[in-house]
Amino acid sequence: MVNVSIARRYARALLDVATEAARSDAVSEQLSTFSGALSQNRELADVLFNPAYSREQRVRVVEALLKALGPMEPVLANTLRLLVERNRLVYLPDIARLYRDMADAQAGRVRGHVTSAVPLSPETLQSLSGTLKTLTQRNVVLEAKVDPKVLGGVAAQVGSTLYDGTLRTQLEQMRRELKQR
Repeated sequence: MVNVSIARRYARALLDVATEAARSDAVSEQLSTFSGALSQNRELADVLFNPAYSREQRVRVVEALLKALGPMEPVLANTLRLLVERNRLVYLPDIARLYRDMADAQAGRVRGHVTSAVPLSPETLQSLSGTLKTLTQRNVVLEAKVDPKVLGGVAAQVGSTLYDGTLRTQLEQMRRELKQR
């Protein structure tokens, strides 16, 4: 089990330094990209997380990744090197998640998911985001997902609140009401 308090300390320190440099959003994006690369490549994750590999081997792999992913924010590159040096790279997925949450909170953003039966246009997503901003009093960053089971309409989840305007839910509610009569 990964100790979340360790990940939280690294995420907080990284956010503090990135904020001083006014690069917190860029660091968040690059950290997510780096963490995503590890989660998608099992062999790469094995080399970086497995203590059977030497620290030097892991350093070489991280340096190669930094070059392969293109120009990386210096504060993030240094943090990744520090994580390798201290054998804490296993905390990277949690650090990335916590960093994103902290950066969002600091910027007054909240992340949400919107599910629809068909892909939504960028204009529709923008309009929906504006409506949710009015409801939540915070900037809402939406991630769209398509689910044909929805039938029609949209369902948006922001934090723990679900705004469900799907046809499927409306039909289900109508069915329950008819059963009660």
